[in-house]
Amino acid sequence: MQHLAIAAITAALALGAGAGAVTTVGSADSSTASSLSDVANPMIAGQAMLTGETIFANAARSPEHTKFVDALKDSGVADILKGKGTFTVFAPTDEAFASMAAGARAALFGPGHRSDLARSMRYLIVRGRLDSTTLLSLIGESGGDVRLKTIEGGTITATLNGPTNISLMDEKGDVADIVIYDIHQSNGVIQVIDRVMTPAAAASRPTVVGMMDDRTPAAF
Repeated sequence: MQHLAIAAITAALALGAGAGAVTTVGSADSSTASSLSDVANPMIAGQAMLTGETIFANAARSPEHTKFVDALKDSGVADILKGKGTFTVFAPTDEAFASMAAGARAALFGPGHRSDLARSMRYLIVRGRLDSTTLLSLIGESGGDVRLKTIEGGTITATLNGPTNISLMDEKGDVADIVIYDIHQSNGVIQVIDRVMTPAAAASRPTVVGMMDDRTPAAF
């Protein structure tokens, strides 16, 4: 939630280790030691988000995520978010999908592009429960930004946009803001974003030394 991000900023920045520092997360679930039974999730467009549901079930309840849910279904990625794993999902709103350039939408949703759509949906998922407090701590420990490894194999860079907001940059340089923080589910957390982030072509990615594999939750 927004107030969690604001309250944690001073402490997170105090942990800064200098620009260019590399952070490795041993367990992104460390923020969930207490039960989720006492968590009050923010609503989305007046719709309650239930901590006992899966990520996919809550996304499907959201009035603002119909296109995202359709993309998860059409790509076959929905099953990942119905399972027992622990994930953080950066979920674009319907407005974010609508604001995509026509060519970019066609590249994802056109006939014969199911594999591209699946890759883009997997790019929005990071292993582990990265709530706003955890993200802010990682940003501070890394000197101002932290690269998160997605289950697609690429990276998303998280940083601060002004004093109270976390921004995310994809591999193409496009930036999204988190607009609703910390919607907790039985198998992870949703961070709602205002822009669709997409991965770079695999062939154009630089080799990153020390990148963690998909068995570990997810920042480096």
